[in-house]
Parts: sequence; structure tokens; C-alpha cells
Amino acid sequence: MNGKFCVGILGATGVVGQRFIQLLEDHPQFEVTALAASDRSQGKTYAEACAWRLPGEMPGRLRKVVVQSPAPPLDCDFVFSSLPGDVAGEAEESFARAGYPVISNSSSHRMDADVPLLIPEVNAEHLSLIDSQRTARGYDRGYIVTNPNCSTIVIAMALAPLHREFGVASCVATTMQAISGAGYPGVASLDITDNVLPFIGGEEEKIESETVKILGRVSDGKIVDAGTLVSAQCNRVNVIDGHMASMRVKLSQTASLDQVRAALGSFTSLPQELKLHSAPANPIIVRDEADRPQPRLDRDAGNGMSVTVGRIAPDNVLDYRLVALGHNTIRGAAGAAILNAELLIAMGKLR
Repeated sequence: MNGKFCVGILGATGVVGQRFIQLLEDHPQFEVTALAASDRSQGKTYAEACAWRLPGEMPGRLRKVVVQSPAPPLDCDFVFSSLPGDVAGEAEESFARAGYPVISNSSSHRMDADVPLLIPEVNAEHLSLIDSQRTARGYDRGYIVTNPNCSTIVIAMALAPLHREFGVASCVATTMQAISGAGYPGVASLDITDNVLPFIGGEEEKIESETVKILGRVSDGKIVDAGTLVSAQCNRVNVIDGHMASMRVKLSQTASLDQVRAALGSFTSLPQELKLHSAPANPIIVRDEADRPQPRLDRDAGNGMSVTVGRIAPDNVLDYRLVALGHNTIRGAAGAAILNAELLIAMGKLR
């Protein structure tokens, strides 16, 4: 494989699985060698099993690959998982126990105390949990690392530089989330056309719990959650891709508007220092226009891996308000997991 890591994709026929395949097609470090999905897809070629929903053609090299069961063994060095939450927990544990590193986009293990909930720019030090996870669970070379919920990533990325510089005491976030976040076929057209759905099951709880874990610190082999209070309300809107969050933030220290803007606009971290393949040069892009960010104009910033922040202003109730936007199936899902894998290689934890 020309020195590349052999990769298996669990949940390969879904929207996020397809995004994995698209993003990995010409990746310099990874080569997809195994595809796995649900019972109805197993035994079929990928072309037969998968209704391709992304722009462009299905990668030709994978069209004849036979889809297998999402259970070990698979012909690969590690797996990316985009399995549904109701099956991901057991399947991912079985792979980790069989010696496969699992880099997961699924929700099942995100809040496990010994599982890193990773955004490489924000909490790379959480990877130290891998050693204690292996010891506690009896894994050999296997482990589980997850990326956050797609809307949590946007919110946590926007909060991270503010928390680093000034501390974030509390945040109130209202999301406007794209329909692709519901998968395919997703939300019925008669429900979302000419409408906004003010409820996404489990989403608010994920944002509120995941954000404080991500912003927390490691102490004695455990994550101590950040003391930040987070309140979220989530809405589904008639946009194909791009999750937006209107946020109000109370800081722990006094900061001027210029300082807040500078902290966001100058933010870089370990992935940029290491020049990881999928890391955007600017993980946060600050826009000064009165009407930005917008999903159609800004979701693909940084090849879909940057979070765009605008409307930064003082707030009459808390300290500051802002609007953050990210591509939910790239930075919020498949791209996030791929960047996690690149960081694991750079840190010597994926061989």
C-alpha cells in the first residue's frame, strides 16, 4: 500500500461513511481497504449496496469492494466508525478488544470517562487517556477515540480560544442545523420545507455535556470537566450542509472587543504546528461583514475544516455574542475523525 495505513470504514454506506470515502480518496497517509455496513448491505459490492449521495462520482477503486459485517476481523490497520449509535457501542468495543484502534464519529462512547473526546486544536492532551483505557479495559494495541457531535465541534471550537485566554464562565447557544445532519433520507420534505423544526432529539444534551468535557483538563489520568455552564437550544433548518450557532458568552476575566476578536482570529494550535494534512491553516476564520457567516458562502472554508465566526459584539445580558458556522459532515464528522487519526500518527499512538 505504498507505506500507507490500511483503513476500514464501519457504516460505509451512510452519509458520513460516504464522506469518509470521498475525503480519503487521495489521502497521502490512508488507503481504504475494507468496507462494512448493516445486514442489508453485506455480501454486495459497494456500488450495489450504496446509493451515492455526494457531488461527483463514487470512487471507482471501491465500486467492486464487497461490503462486510461490522465485526472483526477486517483487512485493515484501524477503523473509522460512523455506525448508528444503537449498534456502535458493542461493535467498536469488539474491534478495540481485537486490537484495532477505533477512531469513531459515533456517539456511543463519547462520554465514557476513559475515552478521549477529541478536537486536535483544543484538547490534544486528552490522548493521554488511551493508556489508562487500555489498562482498565484489557485492550492490547486497540483503543477508542471519538470526535464530538457535529454541532458541539462548532461551538467548542469557537469557545476554545476564549477559554484559553480569558476563561468562559457560561455560554448560551442556539443552533440552526442543516438537514444533512439527520442522515439520509433524514427529515421528510413536507416537514422541513417552509418550516423550522425546533427540536432535534438528544442534541441539546450532547452539546451541554460534551462541551465541558472537551474544555476540561486531564488530572491523575482522568478528565476534570471545565466549570463552564452551557445551555443549548437546537433547531433543524432548510439548509443542506452547514451548522450555525448563535452564541452568547460570559467570560471569567474582563476582555475588550478587540481582545476577543484577536483571540479568535489568531487561534492556531498543534495541528497547524505539525502541518497535519487535513488541518486548515486557520481553524477559525473571523468575518467582519454584518451578514456573515452564511452556510452557502462559508461552510467550505478551509476545505470544510475551518469554523467561521462573525457578528462579534458586546452583549447586553452576558459579555459577548457571536455567530459560528462549520460544515457538519466534514469538520463536524468525517473530516474531524480523519484529523484525529492524523494527530494519533503524529503523536506515535497509531502505528
